[in-house]
Amino acid sequence: MISRRRFVTEAAAGAVLVLRPRQLSAQEGVFMKPEEAPRQLFPDASDMTAWTIVATPALQRRIFEILGRPPSLWESAYSIFTLRRDDRLVGFVVIVEEIGKHRPITYAVGVNPAGTVHDLAVVAYREAYGGEVRERRFLKQYAGKALTAPLHPYQDIRNISGATLSVEATGRAARKAIAVLKATGDLP
Repeated sequence: MISRRRFVTEAAAGAVLVLRPRQLSAQEGVFMKPEEAPRQLFPDASDMTAWTIVATPALQRRIFEILGRPPSLWESAYSIFTLRRDDRLVGFVVIVEEIGKHRPITYAVGVNPAGTVHDLAVVAYREAYGGEVRERRFLKQYAGKALTAPLHPYQDIRNISGATLSVEATGRAARKAIAVLKATGDLP
């Protein structure tokens, strides 16, 4: 099988012609720091408390029981942010990772006190393709979804052509974040 590479040329008058591979569209990247995500997902919050919980075997077992299956990736710890407006709890943000096609995708999942998804953001994307899962028009469809929702493409989530594995990872991340909060006792 012949591999085709596209090259762009760089030449100046009287210079040697240089060929270099044309850059692919920027799919990969770190788009925010985890500590920036809570303000993006809950812009009306006036107070934020950050804490980290170690993913002990007991916590992993509780998460597994809540999800009904293991996630694609076990983090060693979870960063959790509790957000308030004045004295009223407005939600949580949990930083989780799920495997896309080959590599982990880091998500910030905003969860309402009722245990539904408030909003999501992609913190870091490490795949060559499928970065469209970062777009607002895609992520907004998760708002209001509960742990009981399947969050599968072609069922209750619109798929992105060529990014099915990233779409599936987004659904797993949303469900995992809710399960983490339930396993820690922060949600009923």
